[in-house]
Amino acid sequence: MMTYGARSQVGTVVGLLVVLLAGMTPASAVVTSVTIDGSDAIFIAGRADLLPIPPLDGNPNAFVLVRHAFITPEAIAETLPPFIPVSGGDVIRVADPAEGGVHFFNGLGPPFFGPGGNGVSGSDLLSLDGISGYIGPEGPLAGVFLDDSIPSSGPAPATLDFSPSGLGVDSPSLSPVLGQVFYIGDGVTSGNDFQEFIAPAGATRLFLGIPDGFGFDGPPGAYDDNDGVYQVRVGVNEIPSVIPEPLTSTFGLMGLSALVLSLRRRSNS
Repeated sequence: MMTYGARSQVGTVVGLLVVLLAGMTPASAVVTSVTIDGSDAIFIAGRADLLPIPPLDGNPNAFVLVRHAFITPEAIAETLPPFIPVSGGDVIRVADPAEGGVHFFNGLGPPFFGPGGNGVSGSDLLSLDGISGYIGPEGPLAGVFLDDSIPSSGPAPATLDFSPSGLGVDSPSLSPVLGQVFYIGDGVTSGNDFQEFIAPAGATRLFLGIPDGFGFDGPPGAYDDNDGVYQVRVGVNEIPSVIPEPLTSTFGLMGLSALVLSLRRRSNS
Protein backbone atom coordinates (compact mmCIF):
# COMPACT_ATOMS: atom_id res chain seq x y z
CA MET A 1 0.00 0.00 0.00
CA MET A 2 1.42 3.39 -1.01
CA THR A 3 1.80 5.82 1.87
CA TYR A 4 0.83 9.46 1.71
CA GLY A 5 4.51 10.46 1.59
CA ALA A 6 5.19 8.12 -1.32
CA ARG A 7 2.12 9.38 -3.18
CA SER A 8 3.30 12.94 -2.55
CA GLN A 9 6.74 12.19 -4.00
CA VAL A 10 5.23 10.49 -7.06
CA GLY A 11 2.88 13.42 -7.54
CA THR A 12 5.80 15.84 -7.33
CA VAL A 13 7.79 13.89 -9.93
CA VAL A 14 4.78 13.67 -12.28
CA GLY A 15 4.14 17.37 -11.84
CA LEU A 16 7.72 18.21 -12.70
CA LEU A 17 7.55 16.02 -15.81
CA VAL A 18 4.34 17.75 -16.91
CA VAL A 19 5.97 21.15 -16.46
CA LEU A 20 9.11 20.11 -18.34
CA LEU A 21 7.16 18.56 -21.20
CA ALA A 22 4.90 21.60 -21.44
CA GLY A 23 7.94 23.81 -21.75
CA MET A 24 9.51 21.75 -24.53
CA THR A 25 8.81 23.28 -27.91
CA PRO A 26 10.12 21.08 -30.72
CA ALA A 27 12.40 22.89 -33.18
CA SER A 28 10.82 23.51 -36.55
CA ALA A 29 12.21 21.52 -39.47
CA VAL A 30 11.97 22.96 -42.96
CA VAL A 31 13.81 22.86 -46.27
CA THR A 32 13.56 25.74 -48.71
CA SER A 33 15.18 26.88 -51.94
CA VAL A 34 17.00 30.20 -51.85
CA THR A 35 18.36 32.30 -54.72
CA ILE A 36 21.29 34.60 -53.93
CA ASP A 37 22.03 37.32 -56.50
CA GLY A 38 25.56 38.43 -57.27
CA SER A 39 24.59 41.83 -55.88
CA ASP A 40 23.45 40.42 -52.50
CA ALA A 41 25.99 42.03 -50.17
CA ILE A 42 26.44 40.05 -46.96
CA PHE A 43 27.87 43.17 -45.27
CA ILE A 44 24.53 45.01 -45.42
CA ALA A 45 22.51 42.10 -44.04
CA GLY A 46 19.62 43.33 -41.93
CA ARG A 47 20.17 46.98 -42.88
CA ALA A 48 16.54 48.05 -43.13
CA ASP A 49 17.84 51.60 -42.61
CA LEU A 50 19.58 51.57 -46.01
CA LEU A 51 18.15 52.05 -49.48
CA PRO A 52 20.81 51.24 -52.09
CA ILE A 53 20.83 53.99 -54.69
CA PRO A 54 21.55 53.31 -58.37
CA PRO A 55 25.20 53.92 -59.30
CA LEU A 56 24.39 56.59 -61.86
CA ASP A 57 27.34 58.92 -61.42
CA GLY A 58 30.34 56.63 -61.03
CA ASN A 59 30.89 57.96 -57.52
CA PRO A 60 32.80 55.33 -55.50
CA ASN A 61 31.61 56.99 -52.28
CA ALA A 62 27.91 57.10 -53.18
CA PHE A 63 27.01 54.30 -50.77
CA VAL A 64 28.28 52.59 -47.61
CA LEU A 65 29.87 49.94 -49.86
CA VAL A 66 32.68 51.04 -52.17
CA ARG A 67 31.92 51.22 -55.89
CA HIS A 68 33.79 51.70 -59.12
CA ALA A 69 34.81 55.22 -60.07
CA PHE A 70 33.10 54.70 -63.44
CA ILE A 71 29.75 53.37 -64.60
CA THR A 72 30.09 49.62 -65.05
CA PRO A 73 28.30 47.82 -67.92
CA GLU A 74 25.95 46.27 -65.35
CA ALA A 75 25.39 49.53 -63.44
CA ILE A 76 23.47 47.73 -60.74
CA ALA A 77 22.81 48.74 -57.16
CA GLU A 78 23.75 46.48 -54.29
CA THR A 79 20.87 44.44 -52.89
CA LEU A 80 19.97 43.42 -49.36
CA PRO A 81 20.61 39.67 -48.99
CA PRO A 82 17.74 37.25 -48.43
CA PHE A 83 17.16 35.59 -45.08
CA ILE A 84 15.33 32.67 -43.51
CA PRO A 85 13.93 32.64 -39.97
CA VAL A 86 15.89 30.69 -37.34
CA SER A 87 16.10 30.28 -33.58
CA GLY A 88 19.08 29.81 -31.31
CA GLY A 89 20.32 26.22 -31.45
CA ASP A 90 18.90 25.50 -34.91
CA VAL A 91 21.13 23.37 -37.13
CA ILE A 92 21.55 24.67 -40.68
CA ARG A 93 22.64 22.52 -43.62
CA VAL A 94 23.01 23.63 -47.24
CA ALA A 95 22.80 21.63 -50.47
CA ASP A 96 24.29 22.89 -53.72
CA PRO A 97 22.38 21.53 -56.75
CA ALA A 98 25.21 22.82 -59.00
CA GLU A 99 22.85 25.29 -60.64
CA GLY A 100 23.74 28.91 -61.33
CA GLY A 101 26.93 30.86 -60.74
CA VAL A 102 28.20 34.39 -60.23
CA HIS A 103 30.51 36.30 -62.55
CA PHE A 104 32.71 39.12 -61.24
CA PHE A 105 34.92 41.68 -63.02
CA ASN A 106 32.54 42.88 -65.75
CA GLY A 107 32.77 39.58 -67.57
CA LEU A 108 36.58 39.55 -67.46
CA GLY A 109 38.89 37.23 -65.57
CA PRO A 110 37.83 33.85 -64.17
CA PRO A 111 34.65 32.10 -65.33
CA PHE A 112 31.52 31.92 -63.22
CA PHE A 113 32.15 30.91 -59.62
CA GLY A 114 29.96 28.34 -57.93
CA PRO A 115 28.93 28.76 -54.26
CA GLY A 116 32.33 27.42 -53.23
CA GLY A 117 33.96 30.55 -54.63
CA ASN A 118 37.40 30.77 -56.19
CA GLY A 119 40.44 29.04 -54.69
CA VAL A 120 41.11 28.11 -51.07
CA SER A 121 41.96 31.66 -50.01
CA GLY A 122 42.63 35.08 -51.51
CA SER A 123 39.96 37.26 -49.90
CA ASP A 124 40.52 39.49 -46.86
CA LEU A 125 37.66 41.94 -46.36
CA LEU A 126 37.14 44.44 -43.56
CA SER A 127 34.14 44.66 -41.25
CA LEU A 128 31.31 47.12 -41.84
CA ASP A 129 29.44 48.60 -38.89
CA GLY A 130 28.09 45.65 -36.86
CA ILE A 131 29.01 42.96 -39.43
CA SER A 132 32.41 41.26 -39.21
CA GLY A 133 35.00 41.02 -41.96
CA TYR A 134 35.67 37.92 -44.01
CA ILE A 135 38.84 35.92 -44.79
CA GLY A 136 38.80 32.91 -47.12
CA PRO A 137 38.04 31.88 -50.71
CA GLU A 138 37.00 34.61 -53.13
CA GLY A 139 33.31 35.33 -53.75
CA PRO A 140 31.64 32.29 -52.13
CA LEU A 141 28.23 31.82 -50.59
CA ALA A 142 28.44 33.15 -47.03
CA GLY A 143 26.07 33.55 -44.12
CA VAL A 144 25.56 35.69 -41.04
CA PHE A 145 23.19 35.18 -38.11
CA LEU A 146 21.40 38.24 -36.74
CA ASP A 147 18.75 39.03 -34.16
CA ASP A 148 15.87 41.42 -34.86
CA SER A 149 17.95 44.58 -34.45
CA ILE A 150 19.63 46.54 -37.25
CA PRO A 151 23.43 45.96 -37.18
CA SER A 152 24.21 49.57 -38.02
CA SER A 153 26.72 50.21 -35.26
CA GLY A 154 29.81 48.44 -33.97
CA PRO A 155 31.88 47.06 -32.64
CA ALA A 156 31.76 44.17 -35.07
CA PRO A 157 32.62 40.67 -33.84
CA ALA A 158 35.97 39.09 -34.64
CA THR A 159 36.61 38.07 -38.24
CA LEU A 160 36.75 34.32 -38.84
CA ASP A 161 39.61 33.05 -41.01
CA PHE A 162 38.59 30.37 -43.50
CA SER A 163 41.97 30.21 -45.24
CA PRO A 164 44.11 27.04 -44.98
CA SER A 165 46.13 28.64 -42.18
CA GLY A 166 42.93 29.35 -40.23
CA LEU A 167 39.74 27.31 -39.91
CA GLY A 168 39.80 26.18 -43.51
CA VAL A 169 36.56 25.27 -45.25
CA ASP A 170 36.22 21.65 -44.15
CA SER A 171 34.87 21.99 -40.61
CA PRO A 172 32.05 19.50 -39.92
CA SER A 173 30.41 21.96 -37.50
CA LEU A 174 30.64 25.70 -36.93
CA SER A 175 29.07 27.94 -34.27
CA PRO A 176 29.49 31.60 -35.32
CA VAL A 177 28.29 34.42 -33.07
CA LEU A 178 25.76 37.08 -34.05
CA GLY A 179 27.09 39.36 -36.79
CA GLN A 180 29.99 37.06 -37.67
CA VAL A 181 30.26 36.32 -41.40
CA PHE A 182 30.98 32.66 -42.10
CA TYR A 183 31.84 30.61 -45.17
CA ILE A 184 29.15 28.20 -46.40
CA GLY A 185 30.34 27.36 -49.90
CA ASP A 186 28.82 24.17 -51.29
CA GLY A 187 27.79 23.07 -47.79
CA VAL A 188 29.72 19.80 -47.61
CA THR A 189 33.09 18.58 -46.32
CA SER A 190 35.75 16.99 -48.49
CA GLY A 191 34.16 13.67 -47.50
CA ASN A 192 30.85 14.87 -48.96
CA ASP A 193 29.16 15.08 -45.55
CA PHE A 194 26.84 17.96 -44.75
CA GLN A 195 28.45 20.72 -42.72
CA GLU A 196 26.40 21.97 -39.79
CA PHE A 197 26.07 25.67 -38.91
CA ILE A 198 24.64 26.22 -35.44
CA ALA A 199 22.53 29.34 -34.81
CA PRO A 200 23.73 31.25 -31.71
CA ALA A 201 21.49 32.25 -28.81
CA GLY A 202 19.33 35.22 -29.74
CA ALA A 203 19.48 34.56 -33.49
CA THR A 204 16.22 35.11 -35.37
CA ARG A 205 17.46 35.36 -38.96
CA LEU A 206 20.08 33.73 -41.16
CA PHE A 207 21.14 35.95 -44.06
CA LEU A 208 22.75 34.48 -47.18
CA GLY A 209 24.95 36.65 -49.39
CA ILE A 210 28.33 37.16 -50.99
CA PRO A 211 31.50 38.80 -49.58
CA ASP A 212 33.02 41.06 -52.25
CA GLY A 213 35.41 43.99 -52.62
CA PHE A 214 37.97 45.32 -55.08
CA GLY A 215 40.27 42.37 -55.66
CA PHE A 216 38.27 40.70 -52.86
CA ASP A 217 40.33 42.68 -50.35
CA GLY A 218 39.94 45.74 -48.14
CA PRO A 219 36.65 47.63 -47.70
CA PRO A 220 33.53 45.67 -48.76
CA GLY A 221 32.00 46.65 -52.10
CA ALA A 222 32.48 46.31 -55.86
CA TYR A 223 29.09 44.64 -56.27
CA ASP A 224 28.07 46.99 -59.08
CA ASP A 225 29.64 44.75 -61.74
CA ASN A 226 28.42 41.34 -60.56
CA ASP A 227 26.24 39.03 -62.66
CA GLY A 228 24.43 35.77 -61.97
CA VAL A 229 22.99 33.91 -58.99
CA TYR A 230 23.69 31.08 -56.57
CA GLN A 231 20.81 28.66 -56.09
CA VAL A 232 20.87 26.43 -53.02
CA ARG A 233 18.55 24.43 -50.79
CA VAL A 234 18.72 25.21 -47.09
CA GLY A 235 17.61 22.86 -44.34
CA VAL A 236 16.79 24.11 -40.87
CA ASN A 237 16.94 21.11 -38.52
CA GLU A 238 16.49 18.98 -41.63
CA ILE A 239 18.59 17.34 -44.34
CA PRO A 240 18.13 19.39 -47.55
CA SER A 241 17.44 17.19 -50.55
CA VAL A 242 18.88 18.40 -53.82
CA ILE A 243 15.82 17.23 -55.76
CA PRO A 244 12.54 17.55 -53.82
CA GLU A 245 10.67 14.27 -53.43
CA PRO A 246 7.16 14.05 -54.98
CA LEU A 247 4.40 15.17 -52.65
CA THR A 248 1.95 12.31 -52.25
CA SER A 249 -0.08 13.38 -49.26
CA THR A 250 -2.01 16.26 -47.78
CA PHE A 251 0.78 16.67 -45.27
CA GLY A 252 3.22 17.06 -48.12
CA LEU A 253 1.08 19.78 -49.65
CA MET A 254 0.88 21.51 -46.29
CA GLY A 255 4.67 21.39 -46.10
CA LEU A 256 4.94 22.89 -49.57
CA SER A 257 2.67 25.76 -48.54
CA ALA A 258 4.97 26.47 -45.63
CA LEU A 259 8.00 26.48 -47.90
CA VAL A 260 6.39 28.96 -50.27
CA LEU A 261 6.43 31.65 -47.60
CA SER A 262 9.19 34.08 -48.52
CA LEU A 263 10.65 36.73 -46.27
CA ARG A 264 12.70 38.21 -49.04
CA ARG A 265 12.37 41.87 -49.88
CA ARG A 266 14.76 43.27 -52.38
CA SER A 267 15.04 46.42 -54.41
CA ASN A 268 16.74 46.07 -57.79
CA SER A 269 17.17 49.24 -59.75
